[in-house]
Amino acid sequence: MAIDEAILDQLKKETPVDEESLVLNRDSSVGLVIVDVVNGFCTVGSGNMAPTKPNEQISKMVEESAKLAREFCDRKWPVFAFIDSHHPDIPENPYPPHCIIGTDESELVPALKWLESEDCVTLRRKDCINGFVGSMEKDSSNVFVDWVKEKQIKVIVVVGICTDICVFDFVATALSARNHSVLPPLEDVAVYSRGCATFDLPLHVAKDIKGAQAHPQELMHHVGLYMAKGRGAKVVSEISFDP
Repeated sequence: MAIDEAILDQLKKETPVDEESLVLNRDSSVGLVIVDVVNGFCTVGSGNMAPTKPNEQISKMVEESAKLAREFCDRKWPVFAFIDSHHPDIPENPYPPHCIIGTDESELVPALKWLESEDCVTLRRKDCINGFVGSMEKDSSNVFVDWVKEKQIKVIVVVGICTDICVFDFVATALSARNHSVLPPLEDVAVYSRGCATFDLPLHVAKDIKGAQAHPQELMHHVGLYMAKGRGAKVVSEISFDP
């Protein structure tokens, strides 16, 4: 049973997320960050964390992410794509094994596979929830920080999965880094709501899985956007391009 619609509506009413429109042009100094749009989270039947049946929210996220990525690449604007990739012997508690490196689970979805051959795209495999942390190298440098500085990015637009987990953790950390003046010249972080999604694990299913927490999709997607907004991100529902 899904969460009651009346309860969901009331919760959204009590925790509103004011969404904006974003207009981008060649002077925007903008970069696109794509978080974990891989088979292991998005493609039906592709592992423990993938949907078990077609999921409208995830499908829409993939569609919007691919559309936005094409707009950026056609303009040769910078794109940074995180790819969740884990070593089989290193668990990521509390989640079951997923996106094991070398498997199809840890590959971009078919709709985004073309990014691998684009010159304006930086790919980063990460083995942890937080992409900012996953960008750290052994010499203490950070691939994402270097990308922002090298490309002189003032605004990042973030899409991907999961809204309340990997997307939120990355957004919150990027905003903290910006506030701490370690991510110049970044000024704004915009989360594109239609380009984000999370997974669905209803209570009646979760209670039969040892150690699992219920994770109602629509509610947790909203919570992720609400928390990102509270950290200082802009949440946008429309993105257009000024010619």
